[in-house]
Parts: sequence; C-alpha cells; structure tokens
Amino acid sequence: MKLTIKNWTGVATWRWVANDDNCGICRMPFDGCCPDCKLPGDDCPLVWGQCSHCFHMHCIVKWLQSQPVNQQCPMCRQPWKFNNK
Repeated sequence: MKLTIKNWTGVATWRWVANDDNCGICRMPFDGCCPDCKLPGDDCPLVWGQCSHCFHMHCIVKWLQSQPVNQQCPMCRQPWKFNNK
C-alpha cells in the first residue's frame, strides 16, 4: 500500500531555558508571561542576575524600583546585578 501526503503543516513550540519554572516575583510560569503582558515571548523576556536567579524582565524592574536603596535579588538578597551572558 502506498500513501501520498497531500498536505503537511509543521508545528513548533518554544520555551525559555531557565533554572526554574516560575518567576520568583509574580509566580507566573516562564512559558507564560508576567501580569503586565498579554502574550509570552520576546515582549516579556527573562533576565538573569549574577546570582543565577531568573525573573520576568518587567517583574525585576518593578522590584528594583521599589527598592531604591538596597537593590537586592528577591530570592537570595545578594546585591542585584544583571548577568551579561
């Protein structure tokens, strides 16, 4: 028996590669988006600190703005520095 494929549709998925499944600030999954965004992806990127903790970019920026004196990682309390991978 021979089969002829008349139509084929490729499907792909994407996932952020992070050290956790959820943002430590908003607790939303990384494959979703933060509460400020409507769609996941490039408009809601992840950022890592030098301490290796990962957050939605919008979440950590808000967190740092709320901590004007001691800008620390919300998970480990080390001074927050963006990791330039």
